[in-house]
Amino acid sequence: MLRHIIALIAGGLFGSGLFLSGMTNTAKVQGWLDVFGDWDPTLAFVMGGAMIPMALAWLVRNRRVTALTGAPLPPPASSEIDRKLVVGSVLFGMGWGLAGLCPGPTIAALSYGGPGLYVFLAAMLTGMLVAPSLRARLDRAVPAE
Repeated sequence: MLRHIIALIAGGLFGSGLFLSGMTNTAKVQGWLDVFGDWDPTLAFVMGGAMIPMALAWLVRNRRVTALTGAPLPPPASSEIDRKLVVGSVLFGMGWGLAGLCPGPTIAALSYGGPGLYVFLAAMLTGMLVAPSLRARLDRAVPAE
């Protein structure tokens, strides 16, 4: 039960932060990404505001073996830069730049997003469903180095 309450509070804070910061506004996100045009630097503060608490969370995580709920913490993610990371990053960046949305803001904007958001949501969910089989097929065709 405590785990669900913590998840609800964390999700509510995260969604509220995305909304208040403008991350659910596709025009603002695309303005941030348009560094050679009419660049809007205001989301740099959002990025910095996200990185600072995350760095502190990593420091705390390194000193703990269990979460506040008592569940074991997963091991740290790999820091290896491989083909999967590069391809995934490129695809994420392309989608973010074209649509002005990524998964978190998409979920936060569900109640007011309009038709474009729902098209993006459908494409995102389709990509999430197709990705494992596509990755397996690519790994068989071109083995990782």
